[in-house]
Amino acid sequence: MHIAVSNRSIASGDWESVVTFAVEAERLGVHSIWTNEAWGYDAVTPLAFLAGRTSRLGLGTGIVQIGTRTPANLAMTALTLASMSGGRFMLGLGTSGPQVVEGWHGVSFARPIQRTRELIEVFRLAVGGERVSYDGEIYTLPLPGGEGRAIRSAAILADIPIYIAALGPRNLELAGELADGWMGGSFIPESAEVFLKHIRAGAAKAGKTLDSMDLHVPLSVEFTDDVDEVAKRHARGYGFTFGAMGSFDNNFYKNAFARQGFEDEVNEVQRLWMDGRRDEARDFVPTELALKANLIGTADMIRDRLRVYRDAGITTLRAGLPGEEIDEKLETLSRLMALVDEVNAE
Repeated sequence: MHIAVSNRSIASGDWESVVTFAVEAERLGVHSIWTNEAWGYDAVTPLAFLAGRTSRLGLGTGIVQIGTRTPANLAMTALTLASMSGGRFMLGLGTSGPQVVEGWHGVSFARPIQRTRELIEVFRLAVGGERVSYDGEIYTLPLPGGEGRAIRSAAILADIPIYIAALGPRNLELAGELADGWMGGSFIPESAEVFLKHIRAGAAKAGKTLDSMDLHVPLSVEFTDDVDEVAKRHARGYGFTFGAMGSFDNNFYKNAFARQGFEDEVNEVQRLWMDGRRDEARDFVPTELALKANLIGTADMIRDRLRVYRDAGITTLRAGLPGEEIDEKLETLSRLMALVDEVNAE
């Protein structure tokens, strides 16, 4: 099992802290660092900054929003980062949601699964050095009736791993079929089959198995003896996730937990939030959910949870670390790495 990290300092624009954290994470043996994008900073530019300040650390987007870049633009960006980093770049893709894609980017969210498939197929043509000629339902290259020509990339080619962030059954199957890795939030290892059965089915379509894929789960990590209080704080944080991160019909995070046995609870949280009763919504999130979906507790508790993730087949855990100061984050990360080494050695 590998440990990856998210660098939340990116959101604050504290770039020196971003570099310091990445360099120290690399020294501790962390597998990779991942950046995201919502409607603030983009996911790609920070990795270019980090590529010049690190030497071994994997650099991944977690995620680039599908539909916000053309496939060729994404291929150009990926090949540039692969070249700058000595082949350390990993492309994480996700559909995001209609609130961001249509509200912020002004791009239709329609048919996100088909768009994902076609984007990956065109992307692989481009990074593989093929002339990009493609006749899809979303993308047609070159455009018919114009002066465009099928063009081959002039960049140095690279084998770029693709990860798909997926929660719904159809997208999970697509990840299994087309991707090198899966990124899966809202994940409880005891109910791993809710996700893995669909990934496995997609992988079988492509003649491969789950063993060939990196199964990558983001979660929060916090060492504490006051388990109930800290778990409740994390649980309350899901109130915003279930109430505001999506519409009533399209909240992928809520729906994922509903499929894992928390349907009544997460639906009630959403209802309370949308009724304007936000404190009640936060309080209604079960602490059990937070404890099962994150690494919270004493060192012994977290060691036991690491075994559960390992036994479920998860190969990479992306740790969100507590605290505002880098030293606090690195102390947690160091303790986590030691426990992972113990579990891996068993």
